[in-house]
Amino acid sequence: MDRNTVIGLVLIFMIMIGFGYLTQPSKEEREAYKRKADSIARVQAQEQQKQIEAQKTAAMLDDSSRTEQAIANYGSFAESATGKQQFFTLENELMRVTLTSKGGRIYAVELKKFKTYSGKPLILFTGDENTFGLQFWGNNNAIKTNELFFSSLSSDSIVVAETDSATLTLRLSAGQESYIDYIYSIKPDSYQLGFSIRFNGLVETIGNQMGYIDLIWDTNLLRLEKGLENERNYTTIAYLFLNGDFEELNSRDKEANKALNNKLKWINFKHQFFSSVLVANDHFVNADLKSVNMDDGVHVKHFSARLAIPFKNEGNDSISMNMYFGPNHYKTMVKYGQGFEKVIPLGRNIIRWINKYFVINVFDFLNRFLSNYGLIILLLTIIIKIILFPLTYKSYLSSAKMRVLKPQVDEINAKYPKKEDALKKQQAVMALYKKVGVNPMGGCIPILIQFPILIAMFRFFPASFELRQQSFLWADDLSAYDSILNLPFSIPWYGDHISLFTLLMAVSLFITSKMNTDQMGDTNAQMPGMKFMMTWMMPIMMLLWFNNYSAGLSYYYFLTNVISLGQTFLIRRFVDDKAILARLHENAKKPVTKSKWQAKLEEMAKRQQEIQKKKK
Repeated sequence: MDRNTVIGLVLIFMIMIGFGYLTQPSKEEREAYKRKADSIARVQAQEQQKQIEAQKTAAMLDDSSRTEQAIANYGSFAESATGKQQFFTLENELMRVTLTSKGGRIYAVELKKFKTYSGKPLILFTGDENTFGLQFWGNNNAIKTNELFFSSLSSDSIVVAETDSATLTLRLSAGQESYIDYIYSIKPDSYQLGFSIRFNGLVETIGNQMGYIDLIWDTNLLRLEKGLENERNYTTIAYLFLNGDFEELNSRDKEANKALNNKLKWINFKHQFFSSVLVANDHFVNADLKSVNMDDGVHVKHFSARLAIPFKNEGNDSISMNMYFGPNHYKTMVKYGQGFEKVIPLGRNIIRWINKYFVINVFDFLNRFLSNYGLIILLLTIIIKIILFPLTYKSYLSSAKMRVLKPQVDEINAKYPKKEDALKKQQAVMALYKKVGVNPMGGCIPILIQFPILIAMFRFFPASFELRQQSFLWADDLSAYDSILNLPFSIPWYGDHISLFTLLMAVSLFITSKMNTDQMGDTNAQMPGMKFMMTWMMPIMMLLWFNNYSAGLSYYYFLTNVISLGQTFLIRRFVDDKAILARLHENAKKPVTKSKWQAKLEEMAKRQQEIQKKKK
């Protein structure tokens, strides 16, 4: 590829950026669009609120379908078997939690500061699609508190935490001075909800529960993001053991089950970018978990959990827990000190360290001065490439040394054309490299050192909450795929749309790979196959693989390839192949000490010669 071609590619890229800048809407058009979008969002919010209110109204009807025999089966809780459903609200500036008297459970959770991709209020779950309550044996009958009616001890149906914490208590009566209280508390400016269960006068009613009581938690998680496939791949049940070990169900399985017999600290019903976490003040004894994909277009997955909670039933018992309903934002989760941030898939070991201590902090620093995340990614890429430039330069020098030695390597190959002389040929090539002071692995080691950063970026961008719903150029959401054309059909392994950032990334990868392999030259017999793999197969594989991935990730890799091209041409201007060859010839005049590897090769060559003589 000549200089004019590269200049042309750079100009095309600059024209695309300029076109995107010049064709962006004016301030008046943006304000008009914003007013229209806000109006649509308000209408959608009103419609959704109407649906919730309709569900509430329908739920408030008398539960008269239960027979007298069914009511009698609840024993001491028979009086609570029927009733009208009432709703209560706990609220602060971050979230609105709706509680229902039926089951005393959380009916819906809305996070006020966020919207779904379609602009609707962000509700993690709602309606009678979720189950939350105790399950135990009472009066020789199976009791499920989710089916019974609680009453509020407060006259207020809406409780707001403005300057101090607010509390709401729902009571399930089991007779005179016998009851179960669900106590919910909320603090200002917090995504955490306090939750306690208080038992009073139920020793004979509940009886011996073998040291624990079951808590059932089921829910259908609503779809919140743009790409259903990508959202589903990051939606799963995560959990933290009491010893600090973290695990999660395989999010890519259509159905996943797990029986956990060790003590647990918390269970997380995790969306791609949001979490619903139940935290034990003490621990959960064990758990049975299940995750199933849902294909109705409205929900992502169905989650269910049966949790065993330590319970002695001594007459006046209390179980304390907490709930977190909030974003999977690293620094937000860290503030709660419960290890919630472990659900963010930043990688393991060195990969996680790079993301945790470098990438996230650089992102936050740049975000203080810039609000455009496309520019933030560009600056992040430039910073990383500058840091890695010494390794890039060293890798180029190593490749250049191998390239200028190619004529001498070709002479050695011509001297030993037979297959049985392969060891002699390898020995002679290694002797040449040793003589002139060239390490054949010198170009690979810098690349391997850079590899963890590439993997860290691969883990960071799809999981980065910062990129959620951030637009840049033609991409309306950098956390999801960008699409310039929706296809009327789906292509296997590719999808039903064309991602331009992925296409640009694949083309730039092809150009950089071709340049690198051409620079290396045919220095060994395996190079033709290697050149085909690097030049053609890798770009094609990346094109197929990344089409449904985060646009921010494809954009980052595209920038990396473009900057690498620029660095390569910059280095070429200051590195002279003739000077390198002259330096190698000077090195050849110095005395050579045999390495252990070279001595071993010579010994193997001698043994092969002796074997051939014996055969003759």
